[in-house]
Amino acid sequence: MAVLVGLEADVAVLWRVFSNVVKFGVSVRLGGARSDVKAVYNFHEAVINALRPVLREGVRSVVLVSPARSSYAKDFLGHVRAHHAWLAQGSGKAVFSEIVGSADSLSKVAALVKGAVFRQVVSEAAASEAEGLVELLEKRLSAVGRDAFVFYSLVEIEGLVFGEWLASKPKPEFLLLTDKYLAGCRARGRLQRLMQVAANKGVKTRIVDAESSAGERVAQLGGLVLLLSVG
Repeated sequence: MAVLVGLEADVAVLWRVFSNVVKFGVSVRLGGARSDVKAVYNFHEAVINALRPVLREGVRSVVLVSPARSSYAKDFLGHVRAHHAWLAQGSGKAVFSEIVGSADSLSKVAALVKGAVFRQVVSEAAASEAEGLVELLEKRLSAVGRDAFVFYSLVEIEGLVFGEWLASKPKPEFLLLTDKYLAGCRARGRLQRLMQVAANKGVKTRIVDAESSAGERVAQLGGLVLLLSVG
């Protein structure tokens, strides 16, 4: 899933994109003129606040759509880098992409989503996120000197996800699996239940392309990996 943000002169419209299905999220109005620095700052902050619930769900691909010859997307990204570094770095970072166009109506967004440009940027964002998660995986493995925060077997992962989560203990954070593992898993029912329970409990699940460098690393560990939170 991705979130698409249509940035216009006086409004930002957020849409959720599930494959080829588009759902309206929320619209945020600019309370002043573009020349009013304070108004633009507050506008960008309101857009960030509108993004927070989606990001907490684990969505990381944010596609910014703005008209040709406008600086709306770049202005917003500048605000993110200056005031919200957490959005641009670390395991919880978002992957921002830019597209020229308009996304202030459902018909316009539907046309964008069907286009090759949108599919390309979402694919690239997914690959970038996967690489970042593999970097996180390597850090978890090396930081503790043992696999205490990384698990590979379906049985162990089921026990951790289905079991009771204690406030004092590390909790499941990311469930990574390759598309090849998903397609070829003989225990398909168990895997689907695991993914559903993980989603219900807030674990961020990512399916990575087995042919990508990130997918190859996950495949080396068996194709299914659970990362626990640290700290």
